[in-house]
Amino acid sequence: MCDDPLLPDSVARALSDYRSLRDAHGPCWGEPPISYVDQAWATVFLDSRHDYWGTALSQLAERYPDVPPEELEDHMGEVDLDRLLRDALGGDVPDNLPALRLTPEGATLAAETRVVLDDGPFRTALLLDSNVDEPVEVVVDGTAYVVPPRGAKVVELVREVTVGGRPVDLSPLARRAAAATIRVRAGFPCRWSVTSANGQGWYPEGAPPKLDAHRRPFFHGDDLLIAVPAEPITVTVTRGMEYTSAEVVVTPDAGRETLVELTPERLYDAAARGWYGGDLHVHLNWMGEEPAAPALAAAAQHGEDLHVLNLVAGNVASERVYDVETLEHWVGEDLPWSDERHLARIGVEYRNDLVGHFSAFGLRGLPKRYHTGFLDTVDWPPNAAALEELRALGAITGYGHPFHTPFDDDDPPDVVLSRGRNCSAREIVADAALCLIDTLDVLNHSSIAATAAVYRRLIGAGNRLTVTAGTDAVLSFCRRGTASGPPGWERVYANVAGPLTAESFAEAILLGRTFATTGPWLELTVNGHGPGDTVELAPGQRVEIVVASIGPEVEQLEIRTAQGVLAQGPPGRLTTSMVVSEPTYVVAVASGGPHPRAFHRRGAYAHTSPVYLDVAGEHVAREADVRWCLAWLDRLETVVREFGTFETEHQLRDHLELYERARAVYQGRLA
Repeated sequence: MCDDPLLPDSVARALSDYRSLRDAHGPCWGEPPISYVDQAWATVFLDSRHDYWGTALSQLAERYPDVPPEELEDHMGEVDLDRLLRDALGGDVPDNLPALRLTPEGATLAAETRVVLDDGPFRTALLLDSNVDEPVEVVVDGTAYVVPPRGAKVVELVREVTVGGRPVDLSPLARRAAAATIRVRAGFPCRWSVTSANGQGWYPEGAPPKLDAHRRPFFHGDDLLIAVPAEPITVTVTRGMEYTSAEVVVTPDAGRETLVELTPERLYDAAARGWYGGDLHVHLNWMGEEPAAPALAAAAQHGEDLHVLNLVAGNVASERVYDVETLEHWVGEDLPWSDERHLARIGVEYRNDLVGHFSAFGLRGLPKRYHTGFLDTVDWPPNAAALEELRALGAITGYGHPFHTPFDDDDPPDVVLSRGRNCSAREIVADAALCLIDTLDVLNHSSIAATAAVYRRLIGAGNRLTVTAGTDAVLSFCRRGTASGPPGWERVYANVAGPLTAESFAEAILLGRTFATTGPWLELTVNGHGPGDTVELAPGQRVEIVVASIGPEVEQLEIRTAQGVLAQGPPGRLTTSMVVSEPTYVVAVASGGPHPRAFHRRGAYAHTSPVYLDVAGEHVAREADVRWCLAWLDRLETVVREFGTFETEHQLRDHLELYERARAVYQGRLA
C-alpha cells in the first residue's frame, strides 16, 4: 500500500497508466485525432505568433478547392499535421524543435542552441523539412524515415542523423557549460522563473519544464535547489495576481551553491476584505508531455496563493475519463493540502462538443455519466439531464470556455452559433431560462469579449447567472500557451460570509457576489450595494454608482446597464449616477492591453456580476434581449438538427422539447 496521502494506490495506478500512454503515443496519449487533439500536439511547438487554424484551413482549401470556406472545418481531422506544423512556423525554429532543411544541394541544421550541464545525449524533437521534389530518406538514430516531396516529418533525435549516407553535424544543438547550483528562497511558496541569457529555463530536479502563455519558464515552491550553468542567471519570483514580481541577476560560481533570497510584494489582499479567488476549471491530466500527480496541484495552488482550486475529471475524445480515480477517492472531501486559506476539491467537466462543456464544483457523490457524443456516440441526453443530476449531487455548475468566435454586443446569434462541433456553450440559453445552470465563465482561455457580450444578453433577458472564471489549465501540459500556465491566471473572486469552505464559497457564487479577472481588483457598488444584490426602486429614483480598480494593467473602467455603456473613465475610480425608469442591471468592466501580468492574448480584463435594479417590483427583461434569446433557440435547433448524432427521433425530440420549454419562458417574459 502507498503511504503518500497525496497518492492513493488507485491514483498511483492511474498515473502509471498515463505515463505508459504518453510513452507509447506521445503528448496526445493515443486519443482519437479530432481537431483539438491534433492541435494539442502541434501547439507543443507553436506559440501565439503562429496561426494554427489559418494554416490548417489553407491546407484544406488546397486539397478541397470546391468546398465552401465555411465547410472546410468539417475536414480538420484530415490535415497533414507535420506539414501544417512546418508551414505554421513559417521558418521559425523553436527551442524544442530544431529543423533539418533538405534541399537539392544537401542538408542544413537550423537550431536554437541549448545549454547542457552534462556529457550525456541531448534528446530533442527534430523537424525534417524538405524543399526537394522527390522523396528523401533520412536516417535518425538508426531508423530510416522517408520525407514526402516538399513535405515534412517530426521525429525524435538522440544521437545521430545521416542523409544520403553522410552524417549531419549536430553541434549547433547544444553547448556544454560548467555546472553551479542556486537555492531560491522567499519564506513562503511562490512561482519562480530561472533563466539564462538565451531565455532557457532551469528547474528543480523532478519539476516539469513548464512554460506560461508568455513562454516564461516557471515552477512552484520555496527553498529549492536548481542546477544551472555558471553564467549570468535571471531569477524572478511572484505569487499569483495579488502580488507584484521581484527579479535579480546572479552569476553563480561553478561547483558551488549560491543562495538567492527574493520576496514578491502584495498588490492587494483579497482575503483580508472577505473575498476569495478561485479557478473553477483545472485539469490534472488531459493529455500532455508530463502526467501530473496531485502533489503538483498542491504546489501550484500554494505557490499561486490561489484560494480555491477546482480540479475536474473529464474525457478528451474517447471513453477514458482522466482523474476519475482521484474523483472516486476524494469526492465530497477537501483535498489533503487544503487549509484555512486554500481550498481544493475534485469535480467534473461534463463534455459534449455539440452543445457545450460545463464544470461542477462541490460534488457530494459520483455522477452516472461524464460525457456524450464522442466516437460517433449519440448526443443524448441533452446537457440539461446531466445538469439536473450534478446539481442533485450538491454541485454548482457553469459553462466553461463558452465561445470562440468574435462577437459584438449588437451581433445576431447566428454569428456566434457557428456550424459543426466546436465545444461552444450553445445550450446555455435554454438552460439559463429553465434555471438549470448557475454560472458562466466570462473569464476563460478563448473569447472573453464574445462571452461577455452573450452574458449581458442573458442577464438582460431576465436570467440570473453569476460571472465566474475557469482557465482550463492542464497540469500535465508543459508548453501549450494558457493551458500549460499556472492555475489561477484568471480567477473568480467571491465575497464569502465567514470562514472559507466549499459550502461558503458555493453560496457566495450562487448569490452572485463575484467578479472575475485576469488580475485587476474590481469593485462595484450601487447605492452601497454590491454584485448579487437587488435594489428595489420606484420609477424615477436616482442611484449612485461607484467603481474602483487596483492593478497597473488597467487602462479603462466602464459601467454598463442593460441599455449599454453608461460611463467610461481612466483606472482607479469611476463614479456616476442615473435616474432609473425601468428595470435594469449594473455591471462594471476593467480592461487593458497586453501586459506581463495578463496571460490572455486580449490583455487585461475584469467583469463583475450584476447589481440588479428592480422597479416597482419588476425584474429586468429587456425586450431586445429576450427576442435575441428566442432567435438563439431557433438557430440552435437548426444546428442540432444538422450536426447532431441521434439513433432515434426520440433522442432529437428531447433536445427540441427542451428548447420549446425555454421558448415558453422567454415568451412569458415578453408578456
